[in-house]
Amino acid sequence: MIPSWENRIVYITGASSGLGEGLALALARCGARLGLVARRRQLLEQLAAQVEAEQARAAIATCDVGDRAAVEQAFGQLEQQLGPPDVLILSAGCNRFMSIEHFDAAVAEQILRTNLLGALYCIGAVLPGMLQRGAGHIVGVSSVSGFRGVAGSGPYSASKAGLSMLLESLRADLAPHGIAVTAVHPGFVRTPMTAGHRFPMPFLVERERAVVIMLRGIERRRRQIDFPWPMVWALRLARLLPAAVWEWIGRLLNRRYPPRRRAAG
Repeated sequence: MIPSWENRIVYITGASSGLGEGLALALARCGARLGLVARRRQLLEQLAAQVEAEQARAAIATCDVGDRAAVEQAFGQLEQQLGPPDVLILSAGCNRFMSIEHFDAAVAEQILRTNLLGALYCIGAVLPGMLQRGAGHIVGVSSVSGFRGVAGSGPYSASKAGLSMLLESLRADLAPHGIAVTAVHPGFVRTPMTAGHRFPMPFLVERERAVVIMLRGIERRRRQIDFPWPMVWALRLARLLPAAVWEWIGRLLNRRYPPRRRAAG
């Protein structure tokens, strides 16, 4: 058990699977009290049972984070059961690769609503209380895909770039109020979102390893947690490439791995 987490109240969105689920189980073993948020109630109930088996407390609330009213209601329920959060971890996310011939504005809107507006709604639900207490920590799970536009994944890249910029701006605003803000930029992590991918995923990280990296950075209240380093540096260097070269690389990848055959996350 890590003393810094014992009895701390942590809300986690997207908790029913993937990184959210992994973080919940790890924090349960550290003695945290968990508010678990996701759309699928049955999976949340199963996770809550696992958390309680670790002698930790869990409260669950189902909602679509893209629905602002539902978020406010869900977070209100958690606060009644657990109290206000010391840490908010924004892990809810979705993705779907699509070719430009199969571009679907409704799907793109769903990705942006979940990944960006959903994070904004959750922050809005907890921020007044954190400001009043003069303490708190907001953690957003973004992606290295937000470093530069990825062919076949425009809405996802846009949503993650937007989330990173939102967190960066909030960090400057909230630092004088004692509230920390951390942006997490993972590369490929083995989760249900990546399970259907039919293209190479270089430097793939196992979920358990990703959780360890993230919790270590969150405990230290780091501004950014970027991993794995080979992927991070590759995409940072990609920012220096001329636009024409980056677009050429995207076209090559699309020809070899057509987006319409890539499974949704």
